[in-house]
Amino acid sequence: MDDVLLRSLTPSVLGVLVRRGADFAAAEDAVQDALVEAVRVWPADPPRDPKGWLVTVAWRRFLDATRSDAARRRREDLVEDEPAPGPAPTVDDTLQLYFLCAHPSLTPSSAVALTLRAVGGLTTRQIAQAYLVPEATMAQRISRAKRTVSGVRLDKTGDVATVLRVLYLVFNEGYSGDVDLAAEAIRLTRQLSAAIDHPEVAGLLALMLLHHARRGARTAPDGSLVPLAAQDRGRWDTKAIAEGIGILYAALARDRLGEFQAQAAIAALHADAPAADETDWVQIVEWYDELARLTDSPIVRLNRAVAVGEADGPRAGLSALAALDDSLPRYTAVAAYLHERDGDLAKAARLYAEAARKAPDLAERDHLTRQAARLNSLGRQSR
Repeated sequence: MDDVLLRSLTPSVLGVLVRRGADFAAAEDAVQDALVEAVRVWPADPPRDPKGWLVTVAWRRFLDATRSDAARRRREDLVEDEPAPGPAPTVDDTLQLYFLCAHPSLTPSSAVALTLRAVGGLTTRQIAQAYLVPEATMAQRISRAKRTVSGVRLDKTGDVATVLRVLYLVFNEGYSGDVDLAAEAIRLTRQLSAAIDHPEVAGLLALMLLHHARRGARTAPDGSLVPLAAQDRGRWDTKAIAEGIGILYAALARDRLGEFQAQAAIAALHADAPAADETDWVQIVEWYDELARLTDSPIVRLNRAVAVGEADGPRAGLSALAALDDSLPRYTAVAAYLHERDGDLAKAARLYAEAARKAPDLAERDHLTRQAARLNSLGRQSR
């Protein structure tokens, strides 16, 4: 029995009953009855939608109690109004659940992994990819986190930094198209920004808005990926860009720089360029230097190598790339791009083909395969 899941769903289920007309005390009793029933039934017959199951059972228990209470006999007409089977509606207590799952008894990385799995809706594989670890390793980490919190009360909330990390990773999964969670992550980050005066919360909200503003231009009508340099900037959401930049400038003015503000500054420089060839790559490299100092992330250094290649030429980018581990995700794709920029089309084509075989999703694989085919075609034409 997944006690952590039951505890995390309790506030949400309780909220559904209250919004459907149950008084708080009666709703609490009904939810507790549903939890007891879950402990009895789930081990042998786990539901596909745990929250929907709990809502349905709790609502039935509430209606049963109502019918037995003569003073509330007028609620009989609610009997036919029980929730239909299926996913329960999204409610606004999700952010509170994020804080509850980010329990102080867990390390930040374990709290993030547990929250992404239990509340964020991500699979273990998606979380493992985000952390650059094998799926089996992440499964063990999540299991340990569940065991750690299984014997503690969920009455203490985690810190803001942990919740921000969860929201950032949820947004990234939604933005990639694997899970449509980007808009939900923005909604929750807006809630957090309204509740907490924190420059990194503002930085994350700005980053999300700036990236989301380009979403409509990231894919062609046939679903293929469109690289940033080739995107139709007329399709970018200028209102979201203006809002994101405004939020970012206000956060930076507080002189408490964090990684999300630095990432947002890079995104703002891309968004502010009228055309790809007018991008201020020198400033972007400087911001990547700040970001590398803040995070010491190999992925940041990989992206920095691309920026160096744009600012100082492909040879400089290849030199920066050579200092990194070639097993990094998308390392081979970056190498292919820089070699193409340097004029070595044959090597670039081979690297694009190799990168395609390593691609994490079908859209990226198809894009890299097309890049390899394009260079191979150019090579045949030049012979």
